[in-house]
Amino acid sequence: MERLQKIIAQAGVASRRKAEQLIIDGKVTVNGKVISELGAKANPNKDKIEVSGVPIDKEEPTYYLLYKPSSVISSVKDDKGRKVVTDYIESTERIFPVGRLDYDTSGLLLLTNDGHLANQLMHPKFHVEKVYVAKVKGIPSKEELKQLQRGVKLEDGVTAPAKVKTLTIDKKKQTAIIQMTIFEGRNRQVRRMFDYIGFPVLKLKREQYSFLNLHGLNPGDSRPLKPIEVKRLKDLAVTKPS
Repeated sequence: MERLQKIIAQAGVASRRKAEQLIIDGKVTVNGKVISELGAKANPNKDKIEVSGVPIDKEEPTYYLLYKPSSVISSVKDDKGRKVVTDYIESTERIFPVGRLDYDTSGLLLLTNDGHLANQLMHPKFHVEKVYVAKVKGIPSKEELKQLQRGVKLEDGVTAPAKVKTLTIDKKKQTAIIQMTIFEGRNRQVRRMFDYIGFPVLKLKREQYSFLNLHGLNPGDSRPLKPIEVKRLKDLAVTKPS
């Protein structure tokens, strides 16, 4: 017997957190009976489990790396009819993005039907390194960039220390290309950090997620993760930060 939210997540229907909400909302049934308590358990091999009237089938875990283009939603559907990240991957499994990239941000995004791993990678206690390259308006000084390195106070708290490096500057256009490495996953974090020091982001790309990068890919391209890459991610997800 396993907790119901774990079974739903492992089936690729939703992340464990979203599965919990589905249970609370009364959208999950086991053998025809509505289950609305989070402590409920079921046998995934014997019980008939349905979410919103649709039976779940345990799928083989699937993992993809996508070079997300800008102007694409980090979701499996959009009520406004805009492009979503799953439009770029041909998969029979019900995959979903691990975290998100903003609509106007491009770069590396993971997609999977492994809700357990996705939850672990997104959990704040696991400091997954994420490398971004930002084109900003203006040319930040070394002291201004040191503020980002130390952490800045945003409305949702002080950011963890970041790694920051200036790649190029254009004095004529008054712009700069800055590489920033962060270890958190707050909403629009990189953009908000640059706004804090007075240098709005004009263009943003995530180039690396832990050991994974975009080498050999163009915007819109994707590839399945190699077994060794999946293993490294799982090892990363169970290793507590020092």
